[in-house]
Amino acid sequence: MLTATYTLVALSVEQASVRVSLQSLQKILPTNFLKQAALSPGQASYVCDALQRLFRNCHWRKIDVYLIPAIRRATMQANSLLDELDALSDVAGQAIADVVARVNAGPIDGQAAVRQFCRAIETFCDAMLSRLDREEHELFSLARTTISGEEWFDVANQMLAHDAYRQERRPA
Repeated sequence: MLTATYTLVALSVEQASVRVSLQSLQKILPTNFLKQAALSPGQASYVCDALQRLFRNCHWRKIDVYLIPAIRRATMQANSLLDELDALSDVAGQAIADVVARVNAGPIDGQAAVRQFCRAIETFCDAMLSRLDREEHELFSLARTTISGEEWFDVANQMLAHDAYRQERRPA
């Protein structure tokens, strides 16, 4: 059980990092963008790039790469929850597509256009924060009860190997 606890703690740390990034993005909307009559192409592009980077980081988290496949192998009881988590990711993906389309369509000019742009970003953040909450409160407890000790060891080993690989590839 110690391996399961270690793995869940490591995943929780990763969750906290993603949560901070999403909440930081949410905080800049009302202070930096929502009150503007227009957004510069640089501002819009910056936010669009940040959203896409965040979405990629969310998609390649250890929970998606290691834990969810282990849960799928361990039980079919998780299928509906995993489908709901995927649906939240789909909502976030659609919100990003909306942001990208707005940026590619030209200047975001006018209060209504800025509000719509910010609303799409808020939709993305809300969907991803909802997913994080459900993972922490539902998926982690399900994983704890359904994944065997041997499988937990395998998940933890894969995570450690991944971290070691990334550490070796970092520039000095």
